[in-house]
Amino acid sequence: MNRLTYILSPILLFLVLLGCKNTPSESGNDQEVSDSVITLSKEQFESATMSLGSLEEKSFLTTIQATGIIDVPPQNRAVVSGFVGGYIKDTPLLIGDVVKKGQVLVSIENPEFVTLQQNYLEASQQLNFKKIEYERQNQLLTENIISKKKFLQAESEYKTTQTNYNGLKQKLRMLNFSPAKVESGSISSISYIYAPISGSITKMNVTKGMYVSPANEILEIIDNDHIHLELRVFEKDIMKLKKGQRIQFTLPEASSEIFEATVHLIGTNMEDNRTILVHGHLKEESKNNFLTGMFVEAKIVTDEILKKALPSAAIAQVGDTSYALRLLSKNENEYVLEKIEIKEGIRYGGYTAIEDNETISPTDQFLTSGVFTLLGE
Repeated sequence: MNRLTYILSPILLFLVLLGCKNTPSESGNDQEVSDSVITLSKEQFESATMSLGSLEEKSFLTTIQATGIIDVPPQNRAVVSGFVGGYIKDTPLLIGDVVKKGQVLVSIENPEFVTLQQNYLEASQQLNFKKIEYERQNQLLTENIISKKKFLQAESEYKTTQTNYNGLKQKLRMLNFSPAKVESGSISSISYIYAPISGSITKMNVTKGMYVSPANEILEIIDNDHIHLELRVFEKDIMKLKKGQRIQFTLPEASSEIFEATVHLIGTNMEDNRTILVHGHLKEESKNNFLTGMFVEAKIVTDEILKKALPSAAIAQVGDTSYALRLLSKNENEYVLEKIEIKEGIRYGGYTAIEDNETISPTDQFLTSGVFTLLGE
């Protein structure tokens, strides 16, 4: 009898402990957790701002990473220099000023401009004289009064003077002097430089009184009416590129918004850093206040597929296994959730593709927030 008592005592102790373990806690916590089922009270669910969601069909993108800048076509950028050196007489513009094509940008003063106009006037007068002499010699040759040698000499002098005159005339036009005004006696030491395109002043490299040579850049004008992307793609991704592919890009230093563009041109020359240039056209570029030179982080979309997916926040990694909490039932007082194993696919845009979705009904609901807290307890 005593031996039987000794044998039963450990068994009874084990049963008592087991009963205590399965008895709901009296501490006020209404959450019950087993290996695969979690029960939450309505108060717990709402106080933790938990939410439910179901499988959604989402578009998953395969992309190439690229970086680059906002830029403009070559015809929308102009660097202004003087054809002849001189001193800056006046420069009324500042960086950021908007100018129209043909507007005066700066004026340059140089005594050589006066000499050039004087030489042009002399050439013009000589040309008239040489022309008259050439025509007279031609008439005398026709009448056999002079030798052909004398006529050829007059012809040569006339054509040489004409060439010199035309050259000086063209130089005046390059310096924006009117040959007609010069011929009328209007001579000036000041040359004006006009805007070759419309746009905004982005660089101003001179001040009043400064001497500039033809090699100096006086200012730069950029027309932002048409801007594009200049991206660099690494060699390993070149074969995946095609004209017309979507580009999603951000300006990490200025905005978190995602903008859209398309691949317009793909370079054919490998750069020294083993990259290739990709030219992209922006969508709705006029609606955005982009500036030339802005740094860009971009993704070029090479493939797009539709898959059933859950929000990534609905999936928790425990060890090497991924789990989600599926709703088994709910009523006015509680939510009952079932822990199920999930086979994850690719992730994109805050969603994760579910590869084994055959076992999941389209009407199944899953906990989409608070999963990490529950499965970590």
